[in-house]
Amino acid sequence: MPSGARADVLVIGGGIIGLAVAWRAAQRGAGTVIVVDPSPGGGAAAVAAGMLAPVTELQYGEEPLLRLGTASNERYAAFAAELTEASGGAETGYRRCGTVAVALDSDDREELRELHAFHQRLGLDSTWLSGREARKLEPMLAPGVRGGLHVADDHQVDPRRLLTALVAACERTDVLLHRTEAVELLVEDGRAVGARLRTGETVRADQVVLAAGPHSHRLPGLPEGVLPAIRPVKGQVLRLRIPDAYRPFLSRNVRAVVRGRHIYLVPRENGEMVVGATTEEQGYDTTVTAGGVYELLRDAHELVPGITELPLLETSAGLRPGSPDNAPLLGPTSLPGLVATTGHYRNGVLLTPVTADLLADYLTTGEVPELARPFTPARFAQDHPVTKASA
Repeated sequence: MPSGARADVLVIGGGIIGLAVAWRAAQRGAGTVIVVDPSPGGGAAAVAAGMLAPVTELQYGEEPLLRLGTASNERYAAFAAELTEASGGAETGYRRCGTVAVALDSDDREELRELHAFHQRLGLDSTWLSGREARKLEPMLAPGVRGGLHVADDHQVDPRRLLTALVAACERTDVLLHRTEAVELLVEDGRAVGARLRTGETVRADQVVLAAGPHSHRLPGLPEGVLPAIRPVKGQVLRLRIPDAYRPFLSRNVRAVVRGRHIYLVPRENGEMVVGATTEEQGYDTTVTAGGVYELLRDAHELVPGITELPLLETSAGLRPGSPDNAPLLGPTSLPGLVATTGHYRNGVLLTPVTADLLADYLTTGEVPELARPFTPARFAQDHPVTKASA
């Protein structure tokens, strides 16, 4: 790429969000789209389990995020099918399977009971299960399971396959993937106009999309106060193999509260089982620790005793990008020409389809879609609503 290359849209960050936004923007006629990332298709999603769980992930006070997550979940089947076609046949591992969330003691059961009551108040489709009913749905669950919830509309996708499909779809849609690092945001006359790259080259653009996960606010050249700090939240994850003789091991996603700690098991149709994830505020460290692996295996064994018979394939750790309120930043920033899409925290994979749609809409129309308005970066500024791009 020659120095001084131009784009209509420059996306800094080629993780699942950056790639999806670039693909959708190019589809929607945004013009020339360039993605800058040393390894497109990496990031936190390459470690994630891929549960699509807007209901069972819901926490108190997150009703606006529920609306966003539900809208994204409803788009996922069509998004996955379209992506498979656009990528030339790459599968995404999307599967309608549902989730069973269970508790192993009376305190954890009460927490789930309260969550079920919260679901009912919000009109969500969530069914209470006795321990026996939970074990009937998933016979491998421990005999001590005290109760749980069944959410039929929580599903799953394989983020690694999804990332592979997104890279292929971008290339087939003429999105330019520049495999290097953006080392400086270029700002001229109070406007973002592009980026300087590790290679010494520059890319100038009419609109710059910052999608660099927990590194977004650290980009040199970004004026102070434009973005809040996006903190890295470490998650360690295990991958196991379910031998043919053990199948079916689990039919659904299984979540649990084990002595106050949350754990999930995601069984794939290809025989992989993903177990995760720790939640650690450890800065930018991605070391896999013996303690993290032990904690996951211990809690998973209490939930599904037979899991310790499965071969352990991989241990890994990633960094979730957490905003100050744990909700994503979607849309224009206070710096003209700069658009943010970061801070998705534990919902990055779930929110990929809706984020791509909303950002592509903004990039091609200059209008912030209604669904994105509660999540603009302006909520962290003094003068609140931002609904149009600066002229």
